[in-house]
Parts: sequence; structure tokens; C-alpha cells
Amino acid sequence: QVQLVESGGGSVQAGGSLRLSCAFSGYAYSTYSMAWFRQVTGKEREGVAGIHTDGTIDYADSVKGRFTISRNNAAKTLNLQMNSLKPEDTAMYYCAARAGCPFCPWFVGYTDWGQGTQVTVSS
Repeated sequence: QVQLVESGGGSVQAGGSLRLSCAFSGYAYSTYSMAWFRQVTGKEREGVAGIHTDGTIDYADSVKGRFTISRNNAAKTLNLQMNSLKPEDTAMYYCAARAGCPFCPWFVGYTDWGQGTQVTVSS
């Protein structure tokens, strides 16, 4: 059974940085595609960034050039470095894992989710 635990959220002023981390509990972490999603209350959840088993990385257009996703297969962790944060980045951020579905778009097909960590960016 996979468990995901996020950490690193908080409050920051616009232009600041935060680093989110996700700890994966379970087996065969390297065989999972991983991603970060975010959701604002009352709005649909949206994909932020994804990293596949072969290291391929995808980003939402809204975060390209500002956010960096990375994974450490030995430590079974997923990270999201967020720079130049904007108020519109305020959301609950979720870590997600997907086994299989290698040809699915990077933002669909996730079956395991963390509880989320809140990111608040003030202007």
C-alpha cells in the first residue's frame, strides 16, 4: 500500500520561495510516475508538474520557469522547488503517484494521493 506525506508548505510573500517535499511509503518507488497537483477551494484540481519513471518532466504553463520538480529514488522522495511565487499560486498542494499507464498524459491516471500541504502567497 502506498502512502504519501507532503511537507514544506507555508506562507510567503510574493516573489519568495518554498520547497515542498513528499515522502513515499511503499515498494518500487522508481516504477511510479509522480506529480504535484494543486487545488483552490471551489475550483478543479490542476496539475502543476510531473516526473516520469525515466526522468521526463512536464510542467503546467503557469509555473514553467519558476517551479522545479525532482525525485530521489533512493530516498523515495519527491520535491517541488517553487521560486518567484505569485498570489495566484496560493492553493493546497498534493503529491500523487501513478503506477503503469506510461503513455497517459502526465496529469491523469493518478491513484494515490497525499493529504496536501497549504501554500499561501501574499501580495
